[in-house]
Amino acid sequence: MREITKAEEELYKETAKVLKGTARRVFMARVVKTLGYGGQYYVEKEFKWNHETIKKGKQELETGEAIVDNFSARGIKRIEEKLPNLLNDIKSIVDGESQTDPTFKTTELFTRLTSKEVRNQLIDQKGYSDEELPTEETIRKRLNELGYSLKKVTKVRPKKIPETDDIFKNLKKTHNDSKDDETILRISMDAKDKVRIGEFSRGGSSRAETKALDHDFYDETITPLGLFLPDYNETYLYMNQTFTSSDFIVDCLEDFWETNKYKFPKVTKLLLNFDNGGENSSRRTQFMKRIVDFVESEKIEIELAYYPPYHSKYNPIERVWGVLEKHWNGTLLDSVSKVIGFAKSMTYNGIPPIVKLVEKVYKTGVKLTQSEMHEIEKKIIRLVGLEKWSVKVPCLG
Repeated sequence: MREITKAEEELYKETAKVLKGTARRVFMARVVKTLGYGGQYYVEKEFKWNHETIKKGKQELETGEAIVDNFSARGIKRIEEKLPNLLNDIKSIVDGESQTDPTFKTTELFTRLTSKEVRNQLIDQKGYSDEELPTEETIRKRLNELGYSLKKVTKVRPKKIPETDDIFKNLKKTHNDSKDDETILRISMDAKDKVRIGEFSRGGSSRAETKALDHDFYDETITPLGLFLPDYNETYLYMNQTFTSSDFIVDCLEDFWETNKYKFPKVTKLLLNFDNGGENSSRRTQFMKRIVDFVESEKIEIELAYYPPYHSKYNPIERVWGVLEKHWNGTLLDSVSKVIGFAKSMTYNGIPPIVKLVEKVYKTGVKLTQSEMHEIEKKIIRLVGLEKWSVKVPCLG
């Protein structure tokens, strides 16, 4: 390398400070080239010029083309760029511990898990290391971005029975098993409260002028029953003008399966999530008879996994009801066709439901004798300790 004077050094350094962008880089490259062999090492050490900047300048000097600086792409990257599966893993952990707003006033979800607990479960369940995961604060922000809220859960804190925690542990296990097994199809089922048909206010707001009666006069009602596939984001709604009987519930299940089983050729088991209501309880004789008949007819196993009392808002289908309620609030549902029309125009997670009207009239009070139910009990398996909440009906054919 040729020797340079102090005056030259000062000139080079001051000139580099004044220049910007391509001009600065090309100047630095020319200085290095002028100094000869060892010049780059010298300026990096003595002038504190950056190695990469000089490299870019050499490229620009040789090609004659300027390199465009992409300053907007600099800065701290979101953790998802480093861990692309993080949001899906957070969602899979939190979903089972989240509830819908039971008042249907919002479509927010409330979770029982803190950001600290979510971080711990990412390590325990998903195999992340402590070093690669972001801080609890970052996890908290991602939970809020995904639509999960923690602060409001105390306002709707449900009652508990002694089996509640064990029921949730069993639900968590069955749900995790279904995610990893393509032979199991998970279905969340529940009926919504009766929808009154009439020209009266249901709350909500409308941009169009809507006049409602000052008293809630109505002669008709319609009851929606929903089937939601959490792993596929698909919703199926059945409407009936009588009431939610055991026969209506199983009829809808049979119709769904007959219509859609071609899409699930590997499925050998249906995992059904229910609230333990009167008509779909595992102690409801007519319901269990129809379930056993369905298993024997379709040659497919069924597992009934119930949510505990006062916790039905954790059932995923409840989130669909929340969206539906918000969708038609502010509207006069004065006919059955309008109810069905609004149900069809709703979307949940961007997907519209399949809606059917069931015109069959169902009877009340249908039940089995003790001896008939005794025969049904021989064909089902109840989980010890959770006999009412976890029931399997194996396929013996």
